[in-house]
Amino acid sequence: MNRIPSKKEMQEALKQRHGAFLQEKFSRSAVAVCGLGGLGSNIAFALARAGIGKLILIDFDRVDISNLNRQQYKASQTGMPKTEALTENLMEIAPYLAVSSHTVKLTENNAKTLLSDADIICEAFDKAEEKAMLVNHTLETMPEKYLIAASGMAGLGSSNDIRTRKAAERFYLCGDNVSGTDCGMGLIASRVMLCAAHQAHMALRILSGSYDI
Repeated sequence: MNRIPSKKEMQEALKQRHGAFLQEKFSRSAVAVCGLGGLGSNIAFALARAGIGKLILIDFDRVDISNLNRQQYKASQTGMPKTEALTENLMEIAPYLAVSSHTVKLTENNAKTLLSDADIICEAFDKAEEKAMLVNHTLETMPEKYLIAASGMAGLGSSNDIRTRKAAERFYLCGDNVSGTDCGMGLIASRVMLCAAHQAHMALRILSGSYDI
């Protein structure tokens, strides 16, 4: 019969993959994912599978049919708050993950409170003004935090154009820095997932103590 592995079994399996020392670092860490769309939902999945101890999920939106081509939701979840739907899906793959979900719009007024426990902040918003708000607010008021943002992942451009850049001491930027949704094709699952993978991987590198790109 199918059964859910115990917490000890899952931890041991991750230690065998990553090594005990590195997995201990991952397990003690908290990462905030701000925006749970194509970027954020895929970032969260990658980090959960890596054995991150805690994810802080922030989004005020609900799952829409238009999200299903690139976001980690099911057709049966349309209409659900993304925080609830993503938590439900994450629990299926990482049942012992600690999740703190906030179905609110992230603003300058609540950002510091919502992100206080995060070791790393992943910016995964759709709108340029929301991206700019989070980047500027983090750099100005939470300079001790590591921030990983995204810019440019739309269309069918080469996957090799998606890359990670170190923009400042604790600020990383992933994407091609060019292709927005006005490129004529919009957001394609594979390219969005590539950018999300860059963000998740950079988070894991930072947690491991590797800060270069």
